[in-house]
Amino acid sequence: MTGFIFRAAIVALGLWLATQLFDGLQFDGPVTLLAAAVLLGIVNAIVRPIAVILTLPLTLLSLGLFLLVINAGMLGLVALLLGGFAINSFWTALGASLIVSLTSWLASGMIANNGRVEVITMKK
Repeated sequence: MTGFIFRAAIVALGLWLATQLFDGLQFDGPVTLLAAAVLLGIVNAIVRPIAVILTLPLTLLSLGLFLLVINAGMLGLVALLLGGFAINSFWTALGASLIVSLTSWLASGMIANNGRVEVITMKK
């Protein structure tokens, strides 16, 4: 449970950073931002795998680049489901999904599956 809370906070940080970089992404407030982060985690756990399987031929033909479109679509789905969260265009959703993905990728290297922050040390 702690890991989910940390990951939701990281996604919220990525979404906040995306709102600072893109004018077409708006939240009504911090509660909406946190709700969007949690809902994005749920959508990515349930809907995204189905979308990836259904679009596998297109993903293979595009050498994996279609996964960026799927990520933008998941963010757009969250915007449709959650009031107070708006995305103006596909390109804004694509850019925001890239920012959220990069933020999550960078932070996930520091967080273990159990939610603890890991420190990697090297022996000399």
